[in-house]
Amino acid sequence: MTDTPTALPTDLPDGATPTALVVGATGISGRALSHRLVDDGWRVLGLSRRSASDVEGVEAVRADLTDAQALADALREHAPTHVFLTAWAKQDTEEQNIAVNGAMVRDVLAAVRPAGTVRHVALVTGLKHYLGPFEAYGQGEVPDTPFHEDEPRLPHPNFYYAQEDELFAAAERDGFTWSVHRAHTMLGHALGGAMNIAQTLAAYAAICRETGRPFTFPGSRTQWDGLTDVTSADLLADQMVWAATTPAAADTAFNTANGDVFRWRWLWPRLADALGVEPEGYADAPRPLEEQMAGVEDTWRTIAEREHLTEADLDRVASWWHTDGDLGREMECLTDQTRARRAGWVGHRPTLDAFRAVFAELEAAQVVPATPARD
Repeated sequence: MTDTPTALPTDLPDGATPTALVVGATGISGRALSHRLVDDGWRVLGLSRRSASDVEGVEAVRADLTDAQALADALREHAPTHVFLTAWAKQDTEEQNIAVNGAMVRDVLAAVRPAGTVRHVALVTGLKHYLGPFEAYGQGEVPDTPFHEDEPRLPHPNFYYAQEDELFAAAERDGFTWSVHRAHTMLGHALGGAMNIAQTLAAYAAICRETGRPFTFPGSRTQWDGLTDVTSADLLADQMVWAATTPAAADTAFNTANGDVFRWRWLWPRLADALGVEPEGYADAPRPLEEQMAGVEDTWRTIAEREHLTEADLDRVASWWHTDGDLGREMECLTDQTRARRAGWVGHRPTLDAFRAVFAELEAAQVVPATPARD
């Protein structure tokens, strides 16, 4: 379901079909975006390194995003009208993150340049724009919440800034419009992704049911008690398509979140109820999932074999470290949505409903086992 009507560009010749290049098509945001674009009647090229998109209607383009020549070769025969950059590659240091992820943006846009057909490029980043990179996360002065898009950049090297700078330079050179979408913690369905809280919590709950342990909140008191927000991947997809087809949204960075705010102390027991487990809240200190789930790989493999799940490798289903990072923060984290609203964006998702919808999708796809019916 989308909050916006079917969206196609208005500046193409009559009868022309827009062609979207989705970079990172198998990831959490790229997969949701591919669904949206196919449903809207776009031609969709799904660029990824290893596996093809499982979204029906997406044409696979295989290339290593860190290999400029491979990108040029793979994209030589294609003429996309729109490029959606939804991929990143985590490195050991922020210096390496900047070098690798900045180059990805630069090399993709260089590879599509010869066709001369690109009209808009959308880039997905996140709230480390306001909080700093992994190496300096939340250090020093950070903006007050809710975060606004016009906050000055922090004085730390940050690969999000490097990606934006590559986008801005290419837009000025080649004459396309752009949009940047700063998403918060993302809810969606994608195997092998580094950032996937709903899928991680669904796997955690399945292990809790199997082992009889409580569904224990892993994070900090600040997150348990404070206000926050999240981003549904399908809502992000809607906003990217809206920005790509709405002149008022051109050349703008937008925060992207569901539109409601909540406290984890309110949401956690409701998620537990949806997942068929007994909730246990914050008590005295964080209890990270990486510690709680140490050594449970064989338990997951047993569940996967018994329930005929699609993935027996727990590392491709759950990202304990990233969920620990989200839920363990010692600062409030939520975003202002005014800029997008003023430009005409009206999309929203009730967050509890969004979690439940992702849980149902994961069960239907046999990524996690079905939640037993409760009396």
